[in-house]
Amino acid sequence: MQKITPDMTIHNVLQAHPETVQVFLSFGMHCLGCPGARGETVGQAAAKHGVDLAEMLEKLNEVA
Repeated sequence: MQKITPDMTIHNVLQAHPETVQVFLSFGMHCLGCPGARGETVGQAAAKHGVDLAEMLEKLNEVA
């Protein structure tokens, strides 16, 4: 399994690991289907939403 990294797009993460949707939602990222999410990286989304990137990556990788 490929580890989820900050430079992966949210879209690619969700396609490879649909079970991660709950993690994104728990961090306040509710527009996962919007056009911006297709090109936005996990790192960009964390910065935009004021989320601790390391914590989010840890939880995403636990679920994936």
